[in-house]
Amino acid sequence: MSESNVYTPPKVWSPSASEENKFSKINRPTSGATHDKELPVGEHPFQLYSLATPNGVKATVMFEELLEAGHSAAEYDAWVINIMEGEQFSSGFVEVNPNSKIPALLDRSEDPPQRVFESGSILLYLAEKFGAFLPEGRAARTEALNWLFWQMGAGPFLGGGFGHFYAYAPQKLEYPINRYTMEVKRQLHLLDTRLSDHEYLAGDYSIADIAAFPWYAGVLSGAVYDAAEFLAVHEYTNVRRWVDQISERPAVQRGRRVNRVWGDEAERVPERHSADDF
Repeated sequence: MSESNVYTPPKVWSPSASEENKFSKINRPTSGATHDKELPVGEHPFQLYSLATPNGVKATVMFEELLEAGHSAAEYDAWVINIMEGEQFSSGFVEVNPNSKIPALLDRSEDPPQRVFESGSILLYLAEKFGAFLPEGRAARTEALNWLFWQMGAGPFLGGGFGHFYAYAPQKLEYPINRYTMEVKRQLHLLDTRLSDHEYLAGDYSIADIAAFPWYAGVLSGAVYDAAEFLAVHEYTNVRRWVDQISERPAVQRGRRVNRVWGDEAERVPERHSADDF
């Protein structure tokens, strides 16, 4: 790094007016709503406000898995929240998720309606409510939650760390790319080792798999950050087997399409209000 590129932090930080990147118009140092707008409400007990990013796919796959398993009370309406247009900063969305991140869920079967935010919390809430995709025994349940919370902690290193500096940062900087590439490959090696002698992450298919699948399936396919070759994902054969096996599940195939507003038109289901939308 040349002397001219060395950054010296100021005594008091303030946002740079000149910094431009893919997310510069929606990132800000304060929370809360920027405009008044109510959220749409459908007829089902569950109202999901989301987008088909890896975190959003966790929630839609979970709903589709519950319905596939015969839990008819899990019917839901899924509404698109366009995060690039700042819709997550509307007053209605902030009421459901004060952190202004997708996905956000409102369960209107409760009185008063229960808000649920953070993708891991949504998975755990639904698993407990329907008694599905989470083992009942203490040891097995704890193992599933170990891997669920592992993914919640690992995700920011993959997304906000590796993804940002490799794919979105205005300058390609060697140090952060190397730092986060090493961490992502460590995560992939951890998964590959675990899956070498386990069909799923924690015994039977569970919310642990539903949480991890969208991120690492995207990495292996190149759909997430277009980095499959860079990360040499062919090395992780057990992760590939796990991804392929989960990808064949009908509920996963449906869940990956919900709130999708890009790519092949045939794969988009921007809003989901019934099974007929597929």
